[in-house]
Amino acid sequence: MRAHVSDPDRTQDKTAPPHARSNAAGPAHRQSLGRVLQSLIGPIDARRSHAIRDARRVVERCRALLSERGEVSGARLANDVTQAYQALETAAREAFFDDLAAEFSLDPADVGAAADAFRADPSEVSLVRLQNAVEPPRRELFRRINMAKGGTAALVDMRRRLLETLAAHPERAGVDADLQKLFRSWFNRGFLSLQRIEWRTSALVLERLIQYEAVHQIQGWRDLRRRLEADRRCYAFFHPALPDEPLIFIEVALTRRLPARVQPLLDPDSPVTDPESAECALFYSITNCQEGLRGVSFGNFLIKQVVEELGREFPHLRTFATLSPVPGFAAWLMNRNDTITLDRRSATLQSIVEALGLSQRHQPPIDSARQKQLTRLCARYLLHDKRGQHPSDAVARFHLANGACLERLNWMGDTSPSGLALSLGFTVNYVYRLPEVERNHEAYAKTGAVTASREIQRLGRVDLRTDAARPGQPPSSA
Repeated sequence: MRAHVSDPDRTQDKTAPPHARSNAAGPAHRQSLGRVLQSLIGPIDARRSHAIRDARRVVERCRALLSERGEVSGARLANDVTQAYQALETAAREAFFDDLAAEFSLDPADVGAAADAFRADPSEVSLVRLQNAVEPPRRELFRRINMAKGGTAALVDMRRRLLETLAAHPERAGVDADLQKLFRSWFNRGFLSLQRIEWRTSALVLERLIQYEAVHQIQGWRDLRRRLEADRRCYAFFHPALPDEPLIFIEVALTRRLPARVQPLLDPDSPVTDPESAECALFYSITNCQEGLRGVSFGNFLIKQVVEELGREFPHLRTFATLSPVPGFAAWLMNRNDTITLDRRSATLQSIVEALGLSQRHQPPIDSARQKQLTRLCARYLLHDKRGQHPSDAVARFHLANGACLERLNWMGDTSPSGLALSLGFTVNYVYRLPEVERNHEAYAKTGAVTASREIQRLGRVDLRTDAARPGQPPSSA
């Protein structure tokens, strides 16, 4: 007779849930899982420690730079800091940003003591001490880093990378504010040079134009060459510290009349016309190139100086205008699609958007009633949709703040995929009338007043809820 040997699997309670059975039988399994987790966590911790050490090394160089008094050794240390920072990998750079925010900020005790001293003795000497106390050490650090060869470019790139992290790390906002304050001083108009970009300009700068163009993508060298022909102009601002890096550039077409559509301007096979016969200078693309300089204003100076340059070269020019997108219109329209109808079929705005066929390059099939209603909506959006006292549309804010007039809306002025998706195909002509620019700018700055043509004002006054055609009645005309 054989002895009965118990089987652990057979003696388990088969009614227990599977996870209970595995736990009951698995001390060795838990130990194995622990070893696997430790094998994963160990390298992660090691990488984090390595990143922190790399960041601390840069911080120590920064401290040495701040304590340095000699100009020669200071420049050498600035080069060391710049090179060490640029060598940081992503995790170490993140740790360095945290150190900048935590260790190079204001000392509240120093600020309080300086404020008390100024209240007790409001003299110029006390004021200077208070001003020094409220400046974070970071700003002096950045000034000294700027002494390094390539220091300005390194700081601009530093802010570009920093901006990418602000949403997740709002505590770094002070670092961003310090860099922005310095950049507004270092990149003021007095340090900038306006240069015309031509086909014979250095290949490095021409490559930058292709890389940076953000409004109408440049489709290679052939496209770029057409944009630099005799009936076109391209100007850019440069800074001495960034000689091969355009800060902002503007593209201009010299035309006989004020264009409404952008596609003919972008056709590389379009005929080159005689610029001496042009009466209109059309600004069809303005691109800010350096993300690290976000918030530093260049565009208003650029347009004004380009107008002066063109006026000297072509005294017969009568009109200075833009052909601009309306990038916020589609999103605004979609948020209103539950209240407005077009005709007796009660077509919602959602159906209008779908009818445009946003992925199509050809002109969408839209009847005249819908076209007119969309034009009214676009005028209403540009005139009345505000953030605070200023238009919510970013392009409108830019040109109106510079003193332009909202002159004309163009149906299907841009039928590119992005033009349809963002602006529903509309383009806008903002016109710069030199005698009126300053007055328009002042009115906009003080009250948010939008200077617009009578036609745009008329379109924007239409009550879109009551103007829709009733059953049995034709739709009203625009």
